Amino acid sequence: MDPSPLRFPWLLLGVALAGPFVSPAAAAAPSRSDTAPPPNIVLIVSDDQGYADLGCFGSDEAITPHLDRLASAGVRLTNFYVSWPACTPSRGSLLTGRYPQRNGIYDMIRNEAPDYGHRYSPEEYAVTFERIGGMDTREVLLPEMLKAAGYTSGIYGKWDLGVHHRYLPLQRGFDDFYGFCNTGIDYYTHERYGVPSMYRDNEPTEEDKGTYCTELFLREATRFVDEHHDSPFFLYLPFNAPHGASSLDPLIRSGAQGPEEAKAFYPELQAKAGTTQAKRYGEPATVRNAASRRLEYLAAVTAMDAAIGKVLDQLEEYGIADNTIVIFFSDNGGSGSSDNGPLRGKKSWMFEGGIRVPAIVRYPKQIPADTTCDEFLTSLEVLPTLLAAAGLPAPTTEPATDRPAEEIILDGYDMLPTLAGKTASPRTEMYWQRRGDMAARVGDWKWVDSARGRGLFNLAEDIGERNDLSKKHPEKLQQLKAAHARWQAEMVAAEPRGPFKDF
Repeated sequence: MDPSPLRFPWLLLGVALAGPFVSPAAAAAPSRSDTAPPPNIVLIVSDDQGYADLGCFGSDEAITPHLDRLASAGVRLTNFYVSWPACTPSRGSLLTGRYPQRNGIYDMIRNEAPDYGHRYSPEEYAVTFERIGGMDTREVLLPEMLKAAGYTSGIYGKWDLGVHHRYLPLQRGFDDFYGFCNTGIDYYTHERYGVPSMYRDNEPTEEDKGTYCTELFLREATRFVDEHHDSPFFLYLPFNAPHGASSLDPLIRSGAQGPEEAKAFYPELQAKAGTTQAKRYGEPATVRNAASRRLEYLAAVTAMDAAIGKVLDQLEEYGIADNTIVIFFSDNGGSGSSDNGPLRGKKSWMFEGGIRVPAIVRYPKQIPADTTCDEFLTSLEVLPTLLAAAGLPAPTTEPATDRPAEEIILDGYDMLPTLAGKTASPRTEMYWQRRGDMAARVGDWKWVDSARGRGLFNLAEDIGERNDLSKKHPEKLQQLKAAHARWQAEMVAAEPRGPFKDF
């Protein structure tokens, strides 16, 4: 792939509406002065973190002083959603600004056999879907768009959008990469169920095997900022913490992995931590007890928080914090030993606990400090927000030989005016689909139809989705079902993208 910005001409046209159920990305004139340098961007994504598992989101247990200070200098987003209740489609969406059903990654790129204790041989793994699947190469990702404004982009952590050369970050607009490409790893061996999974740029590496991976992602992120702090940069820091460890060892796999120094912050859990017996792979196995799982999870969160704190310190040391947009959120709802209260459900669910996540944004030039935004917003807003902040108009696809350039349909909005308290959120609708599970939110109303439950809920009165109003408001139920059906039809009619769609 040619990474030149000339591959994607920019048109001052905005983004075409494909119908009333697509949220257009505003391609307004840049809010910054033409002579001012574009803001640096630090996008931090945690993995499977619970809605309540930050001090600034109400936890009296999770120790997160640096995320708390980020929130005190910016805005907490309490009504923020991701586009899918698990990692791969969620991450693909935030980097394209498009619904998973539009960009083609609307399910997981992972192998199922390790769920049953199977360890792949190298030859067998090489032809599995986890190895050969990836985001359609026709999709344009955020770092490639940012090149037109002179950004250098680095990613350190979880990629999750394909392992083959054509799918790797350097072929998708990033300039530097250190991390892993699949859905999860052991924090120390960097293997996914026995398969070595760490990469540097386009090549696999085991150079740092044995070192806690959060420490490695911090090392690379701070190196990147050291090298590029004097010009516009995009730092994408997608941690795997506090995702469960992807190990075939039942004891390790039964939780996340936290370093000993972080566990020391939780003496009460340490005192209760131990093991218990459970069935794994159909056989009896020794696994962590509940206190041990919570200990590992919280220690992983605290270690990640400490790493984030060092990046924030670095921005201050270089005097660039005021001109840097820092965004933090979880890729989906919490799983395992997380706390999603007061929300119902967890990762993979269509209820709020699977798709509403904690989020924080700091941008001193535009966002007042120590504020809270309760407006309806989503991760689809991230890409159009960053394009607008960088002074870039909406992107277009590469023109084919027999037709003119086409605008890329984005599904989000520039949310900076909303975060600054100047306007209400333009978002009024959001739709989700995970195989047979469906959900729609229109205004304050939410409809869920899934294997884990169904119903109609008024989120303004019932954030925990306990009171099913389907019988009381049948007309509202039909309205949301019809809206979801129209959205589905639009997604089916979208220009097809792989790897799942038949075309």
